[in-house]
Amino acid sequence: MSVRDLADYPWDAVVPYRERASQHPDGLVDLSIGSPVDPTPEVIRAALAEATDAHAYPQTTGTPSVRQAIVDWYARRRGVPDLREANVLPTIGSKELVALLPTLLGLGEGDIVVHPRVAYPTYAVGATVAGATPVAADDPAEWPEGSKLIWINTPGNPDGRTWTLDELRVAVKRARELGAVLASDECYAELGWDGPWRHEPIPSVLDPRVTGGTRSDLLSVYSLSKQSNLAGYRAAFIAGCARVVGGILTARKHLGLMPPAPVQHAMAVALGDDAHVAAQKELYRQRRDALVPALEAAGFRIDGSEAGLYLWATEGRDAWESMGRLAELGILAGPGHFYGAHSAQHVRLSLTAPSERVQQAAARLMASA
Repeated sequence: MSVRDLADYPWDAVVPYRERASQHPDGLVDLSIGSPVDPTPEVIRAALAEATDAHAYPQTTGTPSVRQAIVDWYARRRGVPDLREANVLPTIGSKELVALLPTLLGLGEGDIVVHPRVAYPTYAVGATVAGATPVAADDPAEWPEGSKLIWINTPGNPDGRTWTLDELRVAVKRARELGAVLASDECYAELGWDGPWRHEPIPSVLDPRVTGGTRSDLLSVYSLSKQSNLAGYRAAFIAGCARVVGGILTARKHLGLMPPAPVQHAMAVALGDDAHVAAQKELYRQRRDALVPALEAAGFRIDGSEAGLYLWATEGRDAWESMGRLAELGILAGPGHFYGAHSAQHVRLSLTAPSERVQQAAARLMASA
């Protein structure tokens, strides 16, 4: 497989549904894409502005301040107390890291990249670009010999699945048996809603209760796009095994993958301020509390979705039929077909629309019940 094997960008297939939804008398409510709509917090915007004298090349490895901010954040927010600067690395958003990680690890023909069965498609895209073979499997017992990189996603996009400490321990044990790097995409970890995550932090693969005392071949991937409304800044990072992080850093230096210096400064400030994250989470909670009962009243079942930025909903029929029904209500969702062959009867609805529009969508769903 190679980059020539990539399919057309799938969101083009949604255009007719967008056009139909846009004809609603009260306008379109776009819940299809998880792109933040709320303002970037002023404390972060001010930090970006004060760092605009960026006349020198930025550091691929990250400034000392941003690396220390990442280390401190993992200790404070993720229960990972013993990282050092050699364990962390800023990236130009998380999507490029997800897409390029197989390449940065030197994977290619004959190597297997495992990803969740219901998954953000970029895991498979990254494997394909590197010439490796993507395999969809959730159960660690089903992860095949020859696996070199294993992706887990907790909380998951699109389904909100979250891995418990016990499940993470099993995943780590199996990945080490295979000699594979285990990369945990944890970008939504601040957004816990139901079950234990209402009151407890969602665990990281780097949690000492998971690692068995060593971070060898373990990576955590994180983004500030959602919790800090920094999607336009392209602000993300990885943490974990110093040997693996060091190899990724060397490759990134050769490729010129350098987060802009002002963005690095803004990241350091964002990571040090928990208040704006709590405020943003409350906005998402309010939108979620409006949408869940409305979807259920309209005949949808919400599966998973105990954490993360999306509601994973089904009527028990093909997702394109549900897309059509929602479009008649002026609501645009994302079809489950985009997230793998195992999700053809689900749609994904994002919490990133403005609150007024979410309330409008909830009212339309209630009226259709």
